[in-house]
Amino acid sequence: MEKVLQFLKDLTENNNKPWFDEHRDNYLSAKKVIELTTGKLIEQFGKSEPAIAMLEPKACLFRINRDVRFSKNKSPYKTNFGISINPGGKKSELAGYYIHIEPRKSFVGGGLWMPMPGPLAKLRQEIDYNFEQFEAIIHAPAFKKQYETITTGKEISLVRVPKGYEADTPAAEYLKLKSFTAIKPLTDEEVASPEFLQICIHAFKALQPLIGFLNQAMD
Repeated sequence: MEKVLQFLKDLTENNNKPWFDEHRDNYLSAKKVIELTTGKLIEQFGKSEPAIAMLEPKACLFRINRDVRFSKNKSPYKTNFGISINPGGKKSELAGYYIHIEPRKSFVGGGLWMPMPGPLAKLRQEIDYNFEQFEAIIHAPAFKKQYETITTGKEISLVRVPKGYEADTPAAEYLKLKSFTAIKPLTDEEVASPEFLQICIHAFKALQPLIGFLNQAMD
């Protein structure tokens, strides 16, 4: 993975089409490493998560080209590799697992990012009905060791509890959320280490009960 990180560092400093075209072989080489790594992850983690066992690595990788049509940032390329290991692949609307590879900004984790109103309503209802189960999942020692807690913040949370729920409900903090994710930051040394696959698998296994809860709510 050192080759991947180096390519991304170079791309960050030269984010333009002429440079990219000149170094396309470097990109393809880095992409190949990502595909092979993703394949190994699917093979190994798929033994305990059958829903992702048949995925093809190419179905999990996001394109490196940016959509600049509505962005002030006109840089043509992303400076990261994104890997979405979801049932159904990266376009799936189900909760799943994610790896972000970017120098000094890598992380592993997953969940469900900004679901549409229908699925979001189902998730909130499930959390309200089964709050003890949800709380047990996010406070489990294995989960807390990897992630500490699920992701929170003003940008992904309502100011007030949604209509239909009591303001003083024990689940209020989580009912306000618009996304349900957990992430574990990774250092460049962890990404480049021989233990990278196992680091990701341990993180995925700790996240598995939450993924199951989220997807059951939308079933």
